[in-house]
Amino acid sequence: MQKKHQKVQTLLDAIPYIKKFFGKVIVIKYGGSAQTSPDLKEKFAQDIVFLSLLGIKPVIVHGGGARITELLTKLEIPSHFVDGYRVTCKESMRVVEMVLSGEINKNITSLLTHHGAKAIGISGKDSAMINAIPKDGGKFGYTGEITKVNGEMINNLIKEGFIPVIAPIGDSAEPNHPGFNINADIAACEIAMAIKAQKILFLTDTIGVLDKDKNLIESLDKETVEAYKNDGTIAGGMIPKVDSCIEAVHNGVNKAHIIDGRVEHSILLELFTSDGIGTQFIRKDNPNNGIDIEKLLNE
Repeated sequence: MQKKHQKVQTLLDAIPYIKKFFGKVIVIKYGGSAQTSPDLKEKFAQDIVFLSLLGIKPVIVHGGGARITELLTKLEIPSHFVDGYRVTCKESMRVVEMVLSGEINKNITSLLTHHGAKAIGISGKDSAMINAIPKDGGKFGYTGEITKVNGEMINNLIKEGFIPVIAPIGDSAEPNHPGFNINADIAACEIAMAIKAQKILFLTDTIGVLDKDKNLIESLDKETVEAYKNDGTIAGGMIPKVDSCIEAVHNGVNKAHIIDGRVEHSILLELFTSDGIGTQFIRKDNPNNGIDIEKLLNE
């Protein structure tokens, strides 16, 4: 009987957070082990369906770097990274689109649909949803920099009850162009801003942002991020993630979080518990940084 009471109390404790996020759009950048482990994939799908049933509106933006690297290696197509960004040649761009828009996007969409979600898989090329130009004037080849996101198209899908699953491929203004490989973290950030999402979550293979002693940094703002980047605490592939988080919270998104996708039901733990998990990113002058639990319970 005690265990049953504990289960009920867990549900009751989640009420303020369910109220807070009801009807809100939450962008989830899906990557890392959560995207490759069969068991974690199932838990992820369950979490997304649960959010949808609670009246929360998830939007999924996925990566696929590990699978792209694996296939490029098999095809003997050279690939390397600079400051966390893949340098994409024309041959590797074909592989990127095949993996992201084809294999991974449709696998995620099918999995969510199997679990009862009304999911639809799309690419940034569809209806020119993501417009892009060469990053740094072409220094990174066919890796792109986003110039515009068609947020209206995404919001229309949400209004129709769909869960958009978005592959980060950018469209070019040039006809017959192969498109652009977009960093999935940046794509998620730009999409969150375009659709005025309440929150953005980045699922990764780390517990969050770590200091030099490998301890979790629970909260960051723009100033502390710059300091950590300058002293080398934040480096490599973490740079695009933290930059995206900071840009999001300074452009209409209430909060951003980097959480451990290796933890089962990490999305639910972040959204519906008082402690949350991972690292949160805030804007210092944002009056909505906290949550008034008493007020929400009494509404």
